[in-house]
Amino acid sequence: MSIRFPRPLSPGDLIGVTSPSAGVEARMQPRLDVAVADLRTRGYDVRVGECMSADRHVSAPKQQRADELTAMLLDPAIRAVVPPWGGELAIDLVDLIDWDALASAEPTWLVGYSDLSTILVPLTLRSGWATLHGANLMDSPYDAPEGLLHWTEVAAATGPVTQTAPGRHRTARHGDYVGNPGVHTYDLDAEGGWQVLGGGNLEVSGRLIGGCVETLGAMSGTPYADVAAFGREHADEGLIVYVEACEFGAFDVARILHGFRLAGWFDEATAILVGRPMAPDAPGFTQHDAVADALGGLDLPVVLDVDCGHVAPFLPLVNGAHARVVVHNGRGEVTQELG
Repeated sequence: MSIRFPRPLSPGDLIGVTSPSAGVEARMQPRLDVAVADLRTRGYDVRVGECMSADRHVSAPKQQRADELTAMLLDPAIRAVVPPWGGELAIDLVDLIDWDALASAEPTWLVGYSDLSTILVPLTLRSGWATLHGANLMDSPYDAPEGLLHWTEVAAATGPVTQTAPGRHRTARHGDYVGNPGVHTYDLDAEGGWQVLGGGNLEVSGRLIGGCVETLGAMSGTPYADVAAFGREHADEGLIVYVEACEFGAFDVARILHGFRLAGWFDEATAILVGRPMAPDAPGFTQHDAVADALGGLDLPVVLDVDCGHVAPFLPLVNGAHARVVVHNGRGEVTQELG
């Protein structure tokens, strides 16, 4: 299946907002309002759906969530769909979405990360749509730091986009959206570049695919996350597989990464990118140890502390895009071909 890219975003385009997983509680409503206003300030119209409640652990019953998300993705007036954030049970939707109908439709940008990986990856693998792993709606008001692009800039691109790691990151999980709902500048209070496991530099290329370890680990042996088949289909180019962990401990992450390896995710890979971890270490066994244990024996480069995942800032990566990754003396650079 060839990859189809959504039409680039243009001023005046309509962006849909729905919550396929967790909704937005009342104390976070001011931040949601700021985020919607920010998109409008950037020149876009915004339509907020019905599945937004935080009365339970999900925004609405699963069929309603699946129907609203599918309807937004199939609506020709909507050019991008961006949920407020992830959650826990987007997996409720994977066997309720009509992937074949989406495969026959004009693609729309679906944007997000964390639990949205549960939808982003099968939308690329089963329906052939390029999808955008990056900031969610609640992060959208942040200004992209030097070297990175805002997700709307990536979605609006008409040619290759190059981004470079800023070399700084935030240690806090997210900003104070209750006390300061208008926050738009990252507090990048820590330094750190990208590192190749075992040392050295690299330059590789391949098709991007990946997402959150916790959510994709539940699907790696199913038809909804058959990365091995995607790799065989693109064996002439190879894959660049990226993974990142949110909160699972180091031993859990190691087990899931071993599962990805045993499922053939890396058989056609040219490199593996591992997001900078926020997840906890275990006594005597760090998150980096988990990566080395599961992936260190593979005959391909593994890059640590990439800016993709739950640690800000967020490097927008497009599932299905052909990419070139360069790491030199801790400085990371990614060029993506969007078309």
